[in-house]
Amino acid sequence: MAAVQTFYLPHYPTYPIYVCMFKDVSNADFLRSQLLEANPKFDYAFLDATMILSLPHLLSASFLALHSHVTHRSKTRTPHSELVFRLHPSNNIGESYKRFGISDSTTYLIAVKIGLGPETTAESVMEHLSENVKGEAVLIGGGGLEIGMWANEAKVRKVYKLENKDAAKKEKNGAVNGVDRAEANQRQEVESVILGMVSLKGS
Repeated sequence: MAAVQTFYLPHYPTYPIYVCMFKDVSNADFLRSQLLEANPKFDYAFLDATMILSLPHLLSASFLALHSHVTHRSKTRTPHSELVFRLHPSNNIGESYKRFGISDSTTYLIAVKIGLGPETTAESVMEHLSENVKGEAVLIGGGGLEIGMWANEAKVRKVYKLENKDAAKKEKNGAVNGVDRAEANQRQEVESVILGMVSLKGS
């Protein structure tokens, strides 16, 4: 059974963001085909989880997608395709789907559904995804995994064109209690830059 986590954006509290995570997905090709066919029953943002660095990374793009929808300034067909588009630093929609969207080989999946009306609930999302995603649902937070735990930072850095300065930082900062300070701060620094890039794209 899919485990749905519900998030609320401060400026749009009446539009819940429903998020599910799956691992060992074996039917990504089917899910992608439903998107390509524009099947309204599969109107989700299906994301490659290895490209999502953190919850703020995901929710920043969700906010921009929802804001674009509400203000009628979307660049894509639906708020869910807009979410995928908003994750990529360029304005190339095809590249956005290629880098952040589901592919036939995706095994770590994040599914996002924006609640645009009362017919969409956590229960309806849970039921539909449980029936159609062949994979193991993973609990988010509360003793489960955090969004971003599957992120491939090297891949994310490459898409956002961020230089990997790990080696230089390690040499400069050294280690404290066996934990490298540069390594400890790296993810936070990368996330901060990426959130800024996502926000700038939406401005």
